[in-house]
Parts: sequence; C-alpha cells; structure tokens
Amino acid sequence: MAEVFVTVGKLGRTRGVKGEMYIIPNTDFPRRFLDMSEIHLRYQDRWEKVHLDSSRIVSGRPVIKLEGIETPEEASRLTNREVGVPKDQVVKLPEGAFWIYDLIGCEVLEESTGARVGEIEAVETFPANDVYTIRTADGKQLLLAAVHSFVKSVDVTGRKITIDKAGLIEP
Repeated sequence: MAEVFVTVGKLGRTRGVKGEMYIIPNTDFPRRFLDMSEIHLRYQDRWEKVHLDSSRIVSGRPVIKLEGIETPEEASRLTNREVGVPKDQVVKLPEGAFWIYDLIGCEVLEESTGARVGEIEAVETFPANDVYTIRTADGKQLLLAAVHSFVKSVDVTGRKITIDKAGLIEP
C-alpha cells in the first residue's frame, strides 16, 4: 500500500541570496518545521523526499534551506510546491480537535431525528470558528458554524457527525 501524505504547507517566496525559502504553513504548528531533517514535496501526482540543510523561524514564519539549492533562482523554481509529511508523522491533536482531512467525507446526521443531512464536503477556517460545508443528497450546499452549540458529536472513526439543524444555513 502506498504511503499516505498530509499537506502541511507550501513553499513560498525565496529569502536572501543563499536559496532559503519561506514556508506558508497549512498547520497550527509552524514550529514543527524546526525539528525536521527532511520534507516531502509534491511533484504532480507523487511525493518526493527532500533533505533540509537548515530550518528556522524568521519574523514568526518558518524558513528552510533545501539540500542542493544554493541560489534564489534555483529556489524560486520550487515556489508554490506543496509540502507534506507522512500521515503517521502529523502532530497529535488535543481532545476534541480534528484534522480537516478526517472530517471531509463524514456523514452528517441531525441530532433529534437521526436523519441524514448530507456529507462534509469542505471545511473553511476563520478566526472565530471553522465552517463546515455540507453537500445534501439532492446536491444542495449547506453551511454550519463548527461550534459546540451546533456540532453535538464527532466520530471520525465511525465517519459520523451529529448536529443541531438549527445551525444550518443555505449560502
């Protein structure tokens, strides 16, 4: 079975004259890059392991130097490339927190009746709270603020999320 990777960011613009690059993190744990000796970069439909010469935080943002990349011109060819880690290396989350990739595809059920509402299609992150996009069986799109008053239970193992339908809105 092929190894599964999770995207944790993408390569941003270059920094300085030695081939360093900013990482635009797609994680709540940007300091995770400090402890890494290698990352994986997506090349079309495959992931390729790349070793790091160095990593540090500059003005609150992760900066890395890839092995074999010595100039800004070489580094700029990698801008916007996805950065990933094997799924077994993701940071462990506290109780009640979930990875977005675990929520996508979960069945959404209404708390009082048990009726199927739809399936989580996307999760948007905002400063106040996340918003779940739910696709219904008839193709409608519904939005739900991911707050405790509306999201009653999440079972990513069983792939089910129970909600209070009072929180549903149509965009």
